[in-house]
Amino acid sequence: MGLSFMFVLNCALLGVGLSMDAFSVSMVNGLNEPHMSVRRGCAVAGVYAFFQALMPMAGWVCVRTIVEVFCPFRQIVPWIALILLLGIGSKMVLEGLRGGREDCAALRLTPGVLFLQGVATSIDALSVGFTISAYDCAAALAASLIISAVTFAVCAAGLLIGKKIGAVLSGRATILGGVILIGIGLEIFADSVF
Repeated sequence: MGLSFMFVLNCALLGVGLSMDAFSVSMVNGLNEPHMSVRRGCAVAGVYAFFQALMPMAGWVCVRTIVEVFCPFRQIVPWIALILLLGIGSKMVLEGLRGGREDCAALRLTPGVLFLQGVATSIDALSVGFTISAYDCAAALAASLIISAVTFAVCAAGLLIGKKIGAVLSGRATILGGVILIGIGLEIFADSVF
């Protein structure tokens, strides 16, 4: 399968759809760190982009090689996303209620938290491996890289929007961010289960 205009367009649109959860979480991170540097923002967006590329390829490999092992796992994917986002969101809400912006150091986006957010927001992209299973390896990799590039741009925009709003909201940003993460976790779970 070549890189035709329609192929690129379809992958880009798929990337926009898949990156909406990561966009929302990026806004939360921008809310929580309104003075985040451009370099750090690019690194954060890069982590989301990496996971959005990794998950479809992992799904593609599973479909092509070990589909019988992967199918039972598909049922617990929404539970994993729900647990991760509820945990992170609840912690943010509790910390925000306890101390507002003074306790922001405890809520900083550590590598561990960023890793969990990256997995939680991209785990639904595993199912994209099923939709691209007919592609050869090069086309599947190209699709994943296009999705990744779109995710990077969308998440960078989310961080910028969150930073602007975060400066205005001050102490309430942490609570709002936690509520948004909890909502995203519930939405992923509801869409997948119901």
